[in-house]
Amino acid sequence: MEKKVYFRMYTILFVINAACYGNENALNALRLARTLLDEPEITIQVFLLGDAVVCAKKGQKTPDGYYNLGKMLQSLIHKKVDVGICGTCIDARGIEETELIDGVHKGTMKELASWVRTSEKILTF
Repeated sequence: MEKKVYFRMYTILFVINAACYGNENALNALRLARTLLDEPEITIQVFLLGDAVVCAKKGQKTPDGYYNLGKMLQSLIHKKVDVGICGTCIDARGIEETELIDGVHKGTMKELASWVRTSEKILTF
């Protein structure tokens, strides 16, 4: 008789504060998120705060062979990852919503608080 395996769905929230290209914190957060998507029972959410909001800016031009966090975010969005960005943080940096990668939405602290309440795990970078 075949043994049935049941998976419990759970959500992992990535809260990224780190600047995009000053260190590798944001890079490693997105790499881990991408890797976890291979697990069928895991849902990933990403919320960008502070200097990390620049990761969601369209048209990033990185040197050949260098990672591009905008492209990494796009690949997560194409895999149905919900990506929110702090509205206050983009306003403070003079970034307009039209400058954001398609699929990233302007979020609020209320939304982030809701994601925190409903996530089984929260990882901060």
